[in-house]
Amino acid sequence: MSDELMLEMVTPEKMVFSGKVDEVTIPGTEGEFGVLRGHEPFLTSVDIGELYYINDGKRTHYAVNTGFAEVTGSKVTVLIETAERADAIDKDRALKAKEKAETTLSQLAKEHSDYEKMRLALLRAVNRISVAEKLSQS
Repeated sequence: MSDELMLEMVTPEKMVFSGKVDEVTIPGTEGEFGVLRGHEPFLTSVDIGELYYINDGKRTHYAVNTGFAEVTGSKVTVLIETAERADAIDKDRALKAKEKAETTLSQLAKEHSDYEKMRLALLRAVNRISVAEKLSQS
């Protein structure tokens, strides 16, 4: 068992984070899960939600989109569509995106081809707002 846990978060555009952490919590499609060093290896899908890691007692929050996570005893690799750190989120822009998605959804039938796309846009906007608000709670 390794004495440290490495976390790598990667989007199609860039390496978002790579470093040692004490623990990481990830929004899995089957529910949120936490990882400490020495965890049993597994591969799972990631859902829209809040990913955070703790290092030296400090919690760092990210709004993440869908993807996959691979866990080994000493490393967690998260491959995700997008990841935005809480202090980089433009909350006003996220609020506007939420309003736009809500308005559009209210005008679409569930059978409409854009309904699911707008539902996911709403979930992403709500998640970004929630994660951005973590800054004022810290």
